[in-house]
Amino acid sequence: MNEFTISPDVVKADVLRALNEDVGSGDLTAALIPEAKQAVATVICRDAAVICGRPWVDDVLAVLVPTADVHWLVSDGARCEPNQAILKIQGPARGLLTAERVCLNFLQTLSAVATKTALYASKVVGTKAHVYDTRKTIPGLRVAEKYAVRVGGGKNHRMGLYDAILIKENHIAAAGSLTAAFEAAKSLRSQASFIQVEVETLAQLNEALAAGVEMVLLDNMDLARVKEAVAMADGRCSLEVSGGVTLATLSDYAQAGVDRISVGALIKDIHATDFSMRFS
Repeated sequence: MNEFTISPDVVKADVLRALNEDVGSGDLTAALIPEAKQAVATVICRDAAVICGRPWVDDVLAVLVPTADVHWLVSDGARCEPNQAILKIQGPARGLLTAERVCLNFLQTLSAVATKTALYASKVVGTKAHVYDTRKTIPGLRVAEKYAVRVGGGKNHRMGLYDAILIKENHIAAAGSLTAAFEAAKSLRSQASFIQVEVETLAQLNEALAAGVEMVLLDNMDLARVKEAVAMADGRCSLEVSGGVTLATLSDYAQAGVDRISVGALIKDIHATDFSMRFS
């Protein structure tokens, strides 16, 4: 199984924020259970899915039931079948009851992203293209959701506005021209992991190539124009397709010869994976 890394500080911040909104000053219902009562809980995935969220679940349990015995039956990135047990926990019943919903919330969201990404990534196998995410994320969960994309076999675009430069339509308009915006961006090259320019027409692509742009995003171009763009670029720059790509058209765009395909739907158009926790 592949290993996936995530900053413990990010996980801790996500978990504390989630616990604050759900538990607040205390779980009134769990207080009905005798404090000494012990329980065994099994987390079951009700859907076929790619599992994701273990670091967040582990942290929730470490906060609420630090004495619990936690036994994972699968790792992040593993595929499971409907009604498969993925986790067993033994510990104080009160803490397990309080932890239940927050644990399942992280699992249902992140597994949904990983599962959808895996489906999309399967459509580009055999081509040179890779599937990338976007910044269309739930506020406060960007790092977690981009982790889930990696678990599902996709790749991360820029994390935010601070780590890379993407010159879009409005930047070009404000700067006066594509070339002017790109020339200005060169002065920030050392601070950016990449400089990418978005184009909407083949004429703009030609201008980008003339300016020496190394990464071009083809925005909302149909398949015919994408094929023309690939021929025009002729390997002089990396090409990314973005906008309007669906699961049905993804393979066609990949086979056209682009390097990257970014899909906002990996994160923003998901159906939560169904999990439940059962006590015995």
